[in-house]
Amino acid sequence: MIVVDTNVVAYLLIPGQHTASARSTLTRDPSWAAPLLWRSEFRNVLAVYLRQRHLPLAKALELQDAAESLVAGREYAVESRDVLTLAHESGRSAYDCEFVAVAIALGVPLITSDRQLVSTFPRVAVDVRLFGAG
Repeated sequence: MIVVDTNVVAYLLIPGQHTASARSTLTRDPSWAAPLLWRSEFRNVLAVYLRQRHLPLAKALELQDAAESLVAGREYAVESRDVLTLAHESGRSAYDCEFVAVAIALGVPLITSDRQLVSTFPRVAVDVRLFGAG
C-alpha cells in the first residue's frame, strides 16, 4: 500500500506530464490510499477542467467515479493534532500535511509530484517519477 497525493490520481486519469509515471506507480503498487480530503481536491481539479471547457460534465463524472474506485476502502480520516503539528514544524499547508499524516500513520510512502513536499518530508514523500521508475 502507498499513499498518493491528489496530483498522482489526476495524472493517472487526465493525460499530462506525469501520466506515464502515475501508470508505472499503479503497476508497481495498485493499493492506493489517501486522506478523505483527496476527494475535494480532485473534484476541484475537475471543476477547473470544466470551467476551462477541457472536459464535458459527463467525462468529469466518469473520471470522479474512476478515481474513487482507485482508493475505495482506503480513505482515512486524520487527527487534527497530527496535521497541525506537521504543518507547524514544516511550514507546509494543512492540506499537504494530511497526506503526510496518513502515510506516517500507515507506515507507507507518500507518492507525489510535489518536489517541495519531497524535500520537506524526505523520509515519507517520494517523487512519483522515482517511485514509478523503481
